[in-house]
Amino acid sequence: MYEEVWGACKDMTEVAMTLDGRIALVTGASRGIGRAIARMFAREGARVAVSGRDGVALNGIVAEFGDRVCAVPGDLSAPESPDKIVAATVARFGGLNLLINNAGVIHPARDLADFDPDAWRNVIEINLVAPAMLVRAAVPALRSAGRGHIINISSIGGRKGAGGRSAYRASKAALINLTESLAAELAGDNIQVNCICPGSVDTDGYRQLMASRGKPPAAKAMRPEEIAEVALFLATDAASAITGTAIDAFGATNPLLSE
Repeated sequence: MYEEVWGACKDMTEVAMTLDGRIALVTGASRGIGRAIARMFAREGARVAVSGRDGVALNGIVAEFGDRVCAVPGDLSAPESPDKIVAATVARFGGLNLLINNAGVIHPARDLADFDPDAWRNVIEINLVAPAMLVRAAVPALRSAGRGHIINISSIGGRKGAGGRSAYRASKAALINLTESLAAELAGDNIQVNCICPGSVDTDGYRQLMASRGKPPAAKAMRPEEIAEVALFLATDAASAITGTAIDAFGATNPLLSE
């Protein structure tokens, strides 16, 4: 009897964790966390539109997965990009179920008094305004699908301010708040909205940040695939009870583990 119940539960879990038949749009997919999420979603059965500024890198993912993936290059600093990226995804695959707002910029450590105003605004535009406008553009397609998931990638930096990090950390903190607001607005449409707050992840952007501080990357930085695993869970039916939540994924860089 135990074996039968366990077998049934295992089968249900495997079904719940699949992305078969889903259509996903992943921004910032040319490298790092976005690339890891796009590749994992494609392996799990989703059709994936990958967006970013590096067309060569995006085409590399297309070459790996074939017709399951399409490249939708776009620069989110351009106000028209969110509408164009979503429209291209829907035109290519016929709908949309999953929106992963991963694209973002990291600035070198710089006090606000020394920050160029346009550069400060650019961080807010890409890290906060662009995700909001992507959601706005995606909602009609998500509603038409009858269900949907929006996953915003924030940061450990969204949990607390720090010197020299004003634009980045303010944008990531606001993204957590935006997640909660959108979850409340879209719950009636069967659209779940959640957020992931990674700690140190070994990406090109993270290495550039540490170099700007004159420091080496953290020895125990996470792999991008570890964050992709969290995104996969949130994108499946296994996470049906979760919305409006920001999940901390700090790994070994968790402040609770510091001496």
